[in-house]
Amino acid sequence: MRYMALLFVMLLAWVSAPLHADTGQQRAEAAGHGLVGSPAPRMVLKTIDGQTIDLASLYGKKAVYLKFWATWCVPCREQMPHFEHTFEQAGPDLAVIAIDVGFDDTVADVRKYRQAMGLHMPIVFDDGTLDQAFQLRVTPQHVVIGRDGRILYVGHMADAKLDAALLAARTTSGVPVKSVQAPKEEPPVDVGDHLPAFTARTLDGQTFHAQDAGKKLPTALVFLSPWCESYLATSRPGVASSCRAVRKQVAALSGDDHARWLGIASGLWASKDDLGNYQRKYHPGIPLTLDESGALFRRFRVMHVPTLLIVDADGRIVRRVEGTDANLAAELKSLAKRQAPAR
Repeated sequence: MRYMALLFVMLLAWVSAPLHADTGQQRAEAAGHGLVGSPAPRMVLKTIDGQTIDLASLYGKKAVYLKFWATWCVPCREQMPHFEHTFEQAGPDLAVIAIDVGFDDTVADVRKYRQAMGLHMPIVFDDGTLDQAFQLRVTPQHVVIGRDGRILYVGHMADAKLDAALLAARTTSGVPVKSVQAPKEEPPVDVGDHLPAFTARTLDGQTFHAQDAGKKLPTALVFLSPWCESYLATSRPGVASSCRAVRKQVAALSGDDHARWLGIASGLWASKDDLGNYQRKYHPGIPLTLDESGALFRRFRVMHVPTLLIVDADGRIVRRVEGTDANLAAELKSLAKRQAPAR
């Protein structure tokens, strides 16, 4: 009992991370501030092989270890032997589940990587639902749930902290706490729908109104990541090149008065400081906002960067573009000339 008490004291100290996060571990622990100690959500997961995993049915019986990762993520790859070893040694009291974050990944990429690495644990391809429920901020992000169904640990490194959390999770009480329903979001928005009302605070302190009755102009929403061009240059060179091309195209087009622009940056591995550095380095020419929680990416079902959503003057989403489009300038100019139809 004294040993277990010491483990819990150590874990409590580890999760008391500063809210200002710089490293991957700090970012993950900062995200965990609102999770650690709370009941884990009731969710039913579907693996890439069609297997169904009901998390709620595990609470009270097993500890649960969720690892959020991506095939393009360098530390995810570096930690994979530890993850596979944990799965192999799990035993009957620990469920080990891999969660591919779905961001700039495909199921085909995951299958190919699984085969190359000889992975055996169940793998789930996230559509953003798990991202929301467990406040994903980095990759990898480890979430450890005790046998009682309470979130015990959130972290980034595969180290002694994680190992201690896994041990503590397996030895917690088997009496489950009352789990909670996973949070629900607004229905997704796609081409043909009207742009929902939302406001965004830009880096320069301005407020962008998605629906602005005073400006009968098309709107272009540019979904991006501030590290796309640099970090993915090696692991996803095609994506990095596309991010660079779109940035240059947008910068060239944003100088005219044919559209309203907003750059929406993913909060995965990005803070306002990171986005500010991106703005100073690349001068994208459009206002930028950080989608820290990922709510806008999920609402518009954006899983790849760069993605552009083109909205006509009447507020209807008319196109979704992934990558560059040679006809973008002409289309925006044409949309700007049209009068919004009477309602």
